[in-house]
Amino acid sequence: MNTTEKFYLPVDGILDMFDSLTGQSRITHPALQSAALPPATQHPKVSSISKAGMGIIKTVRESWRQHEKRAAARRSSSSGNRQLSTDRLPKRSVDLLELGLAKPRNCHRVVVLGAPKVGKTNILRRFLGNDFEENYEPTAEDFHRKLFHIGGEAYQVDLLDAASERNFPAKRRLSILTGDTFLLVFSLDDRNSFDEVCALLTEIRAAKAQLLKLKHPARVPAVICGNKADLEAPGAVSRSEVEETLGEDVSFFQTSAKDGTGLEGAFRDLATLGGLPVETSPSRHQLVSILTYQSMCIGQRGRAARRTRGHGAPCAATDPLARRPSFTSDLQLVLRSSKQHKPERCQIQ
Repeated sequence: MNTTEKFYLPVDGILDMFDSLTGQSRITHPALQSAALPPATQHPKVSSISKAGMGIIKTVRESWRQHEKRAAARRSSSSGNRQLSTDRLPKRSVDLLELGLAKPRNCHRVVVLGAPKVGKTNILRRFLGNDFEENYEPTAEDFHRKLFHIGGEAYQVDLLDAASERNFPAKRRLSILTGDTFLLVFSLDDRNSFDEVCALLTEIRAAKAQLLKLKHPARVPAVICGNKADLEAPGAVSRSEVEETLGEDVSFFQTSAKDGTGLEGAFRDLATLGGLPVETSPSRHQLVSILTYQSMCIGQRGRAARRTRGHGAPCAATDPLARRPSFTSDLQLVLRSSKQHKPERCQIQ
């Protein structure tokens, strides 16, 4: 029998620990061991997870599965006739890191949070290169992937809209722990949505501090968007109040997803905080199809063309098959980031 180990992951009070990533082995990771765990589970000689612990894990996983089924149903019902012909799509989602085509530091996740109906989806549409959508619909797609080719290097930016996880605290906590940078959105005409952003920022700071075992709340690489600046009516939240409440170390922009006001600066700051090129801003690159991008970065003809043409102009493509990583994949991501934490990537001080 192979030697087995064991580890604990402090996702939150609900998800204090989880069993093997493969279903067989368990790895001990003292740096991630939650202080909230009972003494018996902290003992190095304990070889099995308690029934209570297994019940917690089962509950969280079942909630995760239910949420994923609902998201899939919404995607199916909202797509309608917009489904693309399968013969014009790649066979599977493109993961540049998995394919060895991008350096780990060039792969980044932005977690988007905020109250409902504040414009998060349309801000994401702008980043992806799409137009503003007037009619409001609850978010159907909660995960997007945009692939860049800038200066001869490949970059991958994953956008996770975790706002639909308000009723899934453990899952939202895990989403927060996987984030490299954060985009928090509220509506300038809705004070409650601003209060929610303030609470979210506090939650993110506490979660990151716990993961990194910091004595004080972590400084979070976050961009705050006060959206709907195009409204003529006076806003319920002023710039001075936002800056006074959130502090000067947080980037704040008054934006309009409808006419594009302030979004260029917000996207530029997101890139800067994540250590990404400014060319990731939508106005700084050309949008190409996913198949064109693949031929450029993966195909032999693309590599030959780059040798003859040089690096070429910045370009990007959205991955139409990108889907939210699995529960286990996100847990693995958190574990790796805790073991290989680099300040220049997470920008947390």
